[in-house]
Amino acid sequence: MKELKKQNKNDAFKDFEYYPCLFDNLSYTPLEPTYFFQDSWAAKHIFDLKPQHHYDVGSSAKTISIISQFTPVTMIDIRPIELVLPNLYFMKGSILDLPFEDGSINSLSSLCVVEHIGLGRYGDPIDSFGSEKAIRELKRVLSEDGILLFSVPVDKVNKIFFNAHRAFTRDYIIELFDGFVVIDEKYHYGTKLYDEYDPQKGFGTGLFMMKKMVYECT
Repeated sequence: MKELKKQNKNDAFKDFEYYPCLFDNLSYTPLEPTYFFQDSWAAKHIFDLKPQHHYDVGSSAKTISIISQFTPVTMIDIRPIELVLPNLYFMKGSILDLPFEDGSINSLSSLCVVEHIGLGRYGDPIDSFGSEKAIRELKRVLSEDGILLFSVPVDKVNKIFFNAHRAFTRDYIIELFDGFVVIDEKYHYGTKLYDEYDPQKGFGTGLFMMKKMVYECT
């Protein structure tokens, strides 16, 4: 700052305040690849689907705020959002007890949320079936023919990384979403996005677009 003050001839900037940023001189753009891939993937699907109103449970507020600018979105979370934005609505609620009637939502997302439930990370009670109960609620509120955008960590075996998150095999995810058909799925490993689950790659993130099947009465 001394050097800048010494050579400063810009009369528009005479007021200085010390605000050091010491670790940004990088040769690359730092990114968290999971959210980079996952959130762009979800946004594209919602943009293509153009629902009249979309609902999200617990995903990144930044991502949902962007999506809300082309589709009205109601976000449900245990932690209130205090910033106001047109087309973005907030409801306080838990993924274990969603404030909606059975089958009342036709466009729903929950991205990298379910894996945390029941591990106490966000103040929720310890529950070894927390993720399964959360998935049950997502299934309950989604309408027949409704679309769910969903993501969780994946691995070659079901595993708990206490108290951060769980990871799931693809087979277990498909089992938990019995009655749903997978329309699109992608897998993030390292710095790349793949079309297929590969347990040999170990820990990653699975992205699933699913439709709730219609059951006809006979």
